[in-house]
Amino acid sequence: MRPYEQVRIFCAMAAHEANRIYCRALGDLSQEPWDNAPEWQRESSLKGVDAVFAGAGPGAAHESWMAEKVATGWKYGPVKDPEKKEHPCMVPFDQLPEAERMKDHLYVETVHTMARVLGHPVPGLTPAVQVSDGLKVTTRPA
Repeated sequence: MRPYEQVRIFCAMAAHEANRIYCRALGDLSQEPWDNAPEWQRESSLKGVDAVFAGAGPGAAHESWMAEKVATGWKYGPVKDPEKKEHPCMVPFDQLPEAERMKDHLYVETVHTMARVLGHPVPGLTPAVQVSDGLKVTTRPA
């Protein structure tokens, strides 16, 4: 089994990239690839992985993200502005538009899937995608 720190980094990279591509599909081209992302953004993604490994689902992951943002000086703003540290998603999970809530679902599922593939499944939680033998993929029933 890979060490947790290595799994943590791969999960953060994958979740960041999945989020970046999702944002791009929605017309938001502001997200940089992992290698070009600012340090604060990579650190935020790593903390998000830790939250998922601690048992956070999408709603709790969002609340954890928001707490980390508040702790680093961010506040609500109508437009994401890293210089002003303002973000429109600084609201409770249930007040987010559906497209924004889906980012949290995508993030959590990406972490689950990557962790399982890397031989370090998230304890106590069943991801939507099950991978066995590194090849066979099955999906749990809805």
